[in-house]
Amino acid sequence: MAFDIAVKRIYETPDNADGQRVLVDRIWPRGVSKEHAALALWLKEIAPSDGLRKWFGHEPQRWAEFRERYGAELDGNGEAVAQLRDLLRHGKVTLLYGAHDEAHNNAVALAGYLLRHPRA
Repeated sequence: MAFDIAVKRIYETPDNADGQRVLVDRIWPRGVSKEHAALALWLKEIAPSDGLRKWFGHEPQRWAEFRERYGAELDGNGEAVAQLRDLLRHGKVTLLYGAHDEAHNNAVALAGYLLRHPRA
């Protein structure tokens, strides 16, 4: 089963085409109201650990290793991953993040992980 996953900055305007909107950051993004976020779920448990997030620091040269380390964390985070997979079985899910870098962030890494590991 192929998942329908999108990735979007939480600061972008919500759209009906987003499907279920899931914030995957551990920290609530500045300046975003709960109403604007229009979330189905805030799954902060699936975010990278504080230590990994700080080590990565959104430095593109660390991207490959970040994805590897985050994947290992996700492998050990079965409950949160299962919760997200369950949402994906019911239709499109848009993973939301607050970072400025649209190519190197935890939501992009998470989407890639889910597409590579569609079932547990």
